[in-house]
Amino acid sequence: MTTLKNDTFLRALLKQPVEYTPVWMMRQAGRYLPEYKATRARAGSFLDLCKNTELATEVTIQPLERFDLDAAILFSDILTVPDAMGLGLYFAEGEGPKFERPLQHEADIAKLAVPDMAKLQYVFDAVSSIRRALNGRVPLIGFSGSPFTLACYMVEGGGSKEFRTIKTMMYSHPE
Repeated sequence: MTTLKNDTFLRALLKQPVEYTPVWMMRQAGRYLPEYKATRARAGSFLDLCKNTELATEVTIQPLERFDLDAAILFSDILTVPDAMGLGLYFAEGEGPKFERPLQHEADIAKLAVPDMAKLQYVFDAVSSIRRALNGRVPLIGFSGSPFTLACYMVEGGGSKEFRTIKTMMYSHPE
């Protein structure tokens, strides 16, 4: 096991004394970095970037090479789990994430399957690869969408400003 060289972030989470407030940014991998843009272009698509262990590792590490950050953030997407449940995630150019098979009716929700962990192997592989690449430099943290955020995407089939379908379901069947 590699010794963690910078544990400031973890100590702060544990409410232990730290020398300074640790720094990390939610959008740390950021589409603003030229090196990210180059890696993304090599990947071909956002989802291909997420599913390529080497490239996901690369874009996770890139911000640490530019900034003095106290944690690395796993490069992935919040919708990988619903995709592994069979909803068919894809990214429409200029529109963001979409699902081929959104949950438009209560019966669709009842048929929802437990995520197929084999379909998430690329996430597990990325975590292992990133940890090796970090070599104890800083902790690796992940992220997730809230259950309601995921439900909105899964029911609406993509982003929405009004959330009509999910609101209709919730108000029609509050249980």
